[in-house]
Amino acid sequence: MQLRQWQSECVKRALRHFHGAHKHFLCLATPGAGKSIMAAEVAAKLFEDDLIDFVLCFSPSVNISQGMKQTFSSRLSCRFDGVIGSVGCSYTYQGMLAFKEDFWQLLRRNRVLVVFDEIHHCAGRSLEDANAWGEEILLNIQAQAQYTLALTGTPWRSDQAPIVLSRYTDPDNQIQCDYVYGLKEAVAESVCRSPHIVLIDNDKIAVINEENETKTYGSLDELLKRSSISYQSIIENHEAIQYILTLAANKLKAIKQSNPNAAGLIVASSVSHAADILNTLKNEFNETAQIVTYKEDDPSAKINEFRNSTTNWIVSVGMISEGTDIPRLQVCCHLSRVKTELYFRQVLGRILRTNDSLNQQAWLYTFAEPKLVEFASRIAEEIPDIPVIFSEPIEINLKQELPEFHDMSVKTLPPTNSNILNIGRQYLDKQTKSYSAEILLGENFGTSTSLSFELLGGFREKVVSTFNSPF
Repeated sequence: MQLRQWQSECVKRALRHFHGAHKHFLCLATPGAGKSIMAAEVAAKLFEDDLIDFVLCFSPSVNISQGMKQTFSSRLSCRFDGVIGSVGCSYTYQGMLAFKEDFWQLLRRNRVLVVFDEIHHCAGRSLEDANAWGEEILLNIQAQAQYTLALTGTPWRSDQAPIVLSRYTDPDNQIQCDYVYGLKEAVAESVCRSPHIVLIDNDKIAVINEENETKTYGSLDELLKRSSISYQSIIENHEAIQYILTLAANKLKAIKQSNPNAAGLIVASSVSHAADILNTLKNEFNETAQIVTYKEDDPSAKINEFRNSTTNWIVSVGMISEGTDIPRLQVCCHLSRVKTELYFRQVLGRILRTNDSLNQQAWLYTFAEPKLVEFASRIAEEIPDIPVIFSEPIEINLKQELPEFHDMSVKTLPPTNSNILNIGRQYLDKQTKSYSAEILLGENFGTSTSLSFELLGGFREKVVSTFNSPF
């Protein structure tokens, strides 16, 4: 297989690193760049130089583990399942906890390269601050492995704990990577798609308390900061879901005109939430869709089935957040209650992997919750010459299809630093009122409050776009 330029450079640097008597190598490459292919090439070169006898791969899920197994088996032209005659095996981090002492003897008696995919799942500088997976690495791999090759697309943890086997600068505590391939480079070289992040807001939200008193808020930011309404109640609001699905479904239809096999992903917050969204897609939007959650008997099989199918949508709860390779995914709705930058980037990464299709657009839709706005802003700052594009106010009717963005009048602001920094602080002019919805907060939201809220204003979209992109 022909390696991409960054993969060739990283392989050479890793080999120089190992030949220089350094055991541990950390590669940061943006999601979708092809880290596992690069890692398999490193293993192949180490075998050719007679520097290793065996390879072990660890990753955070069964689906990723199976992908690693296929990639390494293909590149090494050998079985990669741990049986007699194979040159390695691929496991999950969870499976690592069940290994007995005789398994770990493999590293003491052989020259083993250990590859860690998404290493940020494993924490700990020492046993005192390690999580369960990090502890196993510190005890059984750090000193025993011939070499380790750690891969990540998001080199930090939401809990701020140190990543195992990593080096940090002093005193600013920044992680030191041995090779970095960022989103800026990946987009410029067409290794990854240029993402468009659509932040959806509402300009008139009324909250009614038990005394029947009403307070009105002009944005989701204001609502979440100044009321007790939760973000969970927003992402479970049926009218809000209908609106975001309308935008996403129409975008997917437009992409499918040139890419018939293109598909969309919806990341839900719970199994019941996912089931409601699936029902809406099928019954109200007449879309083909399937669901995959941690409660399935064989979720990996369902993901593989979707990967090779013509189904338009897959609704997921915690199953397609990182490392899962489905290149036909080009549209995503982030409707999870998890609002960390790590998770946001992992979800975005699911639609960034390029393929051979004509249209390589990638669209992520979510609500303008303050943290998500901040994360979108930072992604925009990573890529130069970024315009902020606002759609002009339009009348929207749920019973009609939304016009595509290229049918709208758009205003592109000059790509200056001030515009980049103010993403999330600037909002559209008020739209014509088009929705009225009421949600009573009760058992569905885990609270006994009698507060209710109504979305009385018009929804509006703010598009964070990388590079100048025609619509």
